[in-house]
Amino acid sequence: MSASTTSNDLRNRILFTIFILSIYRLGTFVPLPGIDPEQLQIMMEGNQKGLLGMFNVFAGGAISRMAIFALGIMPYISSSIIVQLLTGVSDYFKNLKNQGEMGRKKITQITRYGTVLLGTIQGYGLAVGLESSANLVINPGVFFKISTVTTIVAGTIFLMWLGEQITQRGIGSGISLIIFSGIVAEIPRALVTTFELGKTGAISGFMIFMIIVLLIGTIMFIVFMERALRKILINYPKRQMGNKIYGGDSSHLPLKINAAGVIPAIFASALLLLPVTFSNFSVSQNETFLNISSFFSQGQPLYMILYASGIIFFTFFYTSIVFNPNETAENLRKYGGFIPGIRPGDSTAMYIDNILTKLTTIGALYLTLVCLMPEFLIANYPIPFYLGGTSILIVVVVAIDTVTQIQTRMMSSQYEQLIKKTKFGK
Repeated sequence: MSASTTSNDLRNRILFTIFILSIYRLGTFVPLPGIDPEQLQIMMEGNQKGLLGMFNVFAGGAISRMAIFALGIMPYISSSIIVQLLTGVSDYFKNLKNQGEMGRKKITQITRYGTVLLGTIQGYGLAVGLESSANLVINPGVFFKISTVTTIVAGTIFLMWLGEQITQRGIGSGISLIIFSGIVAEIPRALVTTFELGKTGAISGFMIFMIIVLLIGTIMFIVFMERALRKILINYPKRQMGNKIYGGDSSHLPLKINAAGVIPAIFASALLLLPVTFSNFSVSQNETFLNISSFFSQGQPLYMILYASGIIFFTFFYTSIVFNPNETAENLRKYGGFIPGIRPGDSTAMYIDNILTKLTTIGALYLTLVCLMPEFLIANYPIPFYLGGTSILIVVVVAIDTVTQIQTRMMSSQYEQLIKKTKFGK
């Protein structure tokens, strides 16, 4: 493969990704049929806090416009959480995981079925909730429920397919990029809203300045933590073959402080959204739902505790999935590598696991701090949800991962050309 071919392939992948994300953004502006836009605007103006605001962030603003992508990609994420949790406790799913490519395809298919089921349940709840709001639905009834559920589920399945297309034929993680694009597209509007609040006196100029400083500081902190590595020295013994001595080299095993990336924040948010998705629509007069809604808002102890617990749990859970100390130790033993002062085998696995646990603890605390600290500002000031810690974390981490993938493809192309030149030179 020539350099020009590799360059064209990378360019095509980037253009394909942009094209798919453009389709997604267009879909967030296509409204559900039968909704009164004026009544919708009135309802949304008083419901931008708590879980509804978070849901609107992950849906790229589709909730505020009640678009066909109103549920966003959250049913797929929720289904993925359930399947991954079952992989850790169910023998059936464990066996599927160990079957290689065939098992992975089966797990993916089960996740898709779960997405359709959860999307149908949430779509029906959305339809019932919309009908319960006075004058919001133009012609309420069975036909409205059926059309809404069908449209919502179809939108979610289409989004799931778009995400898979990006992962396979584009650049980066499709699901993460869909959430990323929705947040990035709404951030300029959030900044304009914040400055308008400063003009009207709702927020002081000093507070706006502090918000900007906090945003910049948060971004720098996230970049630093995401780039931070703990390198474990690996030595390889010398081997003599004839008159030549091979080996004796050393390398490093890099361990990231946050190996789980942005997944814990997304998963924790999805779990908070799942049980009380519609309690914040102000469409239910049931006192129980209203009480639940009051607990799940910024600054409330229950909201903060559950969110922090979810982030910490999924940080450890997802790290255990993406990195296995026993497999790493076995691979080192197989190729003759060893950690100085540590015996190969179980001792090496325990040593790596001990370091990984400490790093994951730091990573979990870092994610919790970034996600929760700005929530107190949002709770006390009329700051748009898109400037929250979770939103900034997703934007920065996904951007870093995507740029890293692009750089990796470019470097691999350069290495291929270098190898070819070396061969021809000989």
